[in-house]
Amino acid sequence: MDWPLSIAAVGLVAFSVFTLGQATLHDVPGSPHYYVDRQAIYGALGLIGMLLLARIDYSRFRELRVGIYTFLCASVSLVFVFGFAARGSRRAFELPFFSFQPSELGKLLLVLALAGFVIDGARRGSARQRTVRYLCLGLAPAALVFLQPDLGTSMVFVVATLAVMYFGGVRWTHFAVIGATFVALVALVLVVAPAVGTPVLKGYQEQRLTSFLHPRQNARGAGYQQHQAVTAIGSGEKTGRGDQHRLHLRGDR
Repeated sequence: MDWPLSIAAVGLVAFSVFTLGQATLHDVPGSPHYYVDRQAIYGALGLIGMLLLARIDYSRFRELRVGIYTFLCASVSLVFVFGFAARGSRRAFELPFFSFQPSELGKLLLVLALAGFVIDGARRGSARQRTVRYLCLGLAPAALVFLQPDLGTSMVFVVATLAVMYFGGVRWTHFAVIGATFVALVALVLVVAPAVGTPVLKGYQEQRLTSFLHPRQNARGAGYQQHQAVTAIGSGEKTGRGDQHRLHLRGDR
C-alpha cells in the first residue's frame, strides 16, 4: 500500500464531500444532506475497492489482458441493445438499485488491457506495426462509446490510449504523425464537413469543442463551465472565499 497516495485519496474525498455539502445544502427541501450521504457512500465503497485491489498482484492483469479487453468491448456494445435511453443516448444499464455505465469502468479496463498488450507485444513486429496495433486497440472501444453518443468519455479513451503508448516507448515521430492526423481530422470535422452540408457531430457536441474560443457568447449554455471557472478563480483568487461566504450571502437575502 502506497500510504502517501492513499492519504491523498482520502483527503480528496473528504474535501470533495465537504464542498458538495456546502454547495447543495438547500437543493433538496427537507434533506440538506441528500447528495452528501450518497457521495460519502460512493467514496467509502471506492476506498474499500482500493484496499482490495492493493492486495492483488497487478502483474496478473497482464495475463488477463484478452479477457479484460473482450469484456470492455462487449459491455460497451451491449449498451446499444439492453441500455436504457436518456436524453437521446444509451450509455448505461438500469439495475435494481443503481444504474451501471460500462464506459466508466472501461476507462480503467482500457488502461489495464492496453498496458498488457504493450508489454506483451514490445518485441513483436516493427515499431510502426506496434503503433498501429496499439491505436486500433484503443480507438475501437473509443468509437463504440462515441456512437452512444458520449463524446467526452470517448475523448478520455483516446487520451488514455496515447498515454499508455507514450509510457510504452512509442517513438516521438509516430506521435508527430498522430498529431498531424488529429489536426487534419479536427479541421475536417469542424470546418469542412459542416461547410459541405454533411456534419459529423451534433450541434451540441460541436459547441462543446469550440465554446472555449468564445465562452462569454453563450455563458448560460455551452460556455457555462468556462464562464463559471473564470468567475470562481477571479472571485476566490489564491485563498478562496470559504464555505461561510455562501451562508452569509443567503443570510443577507
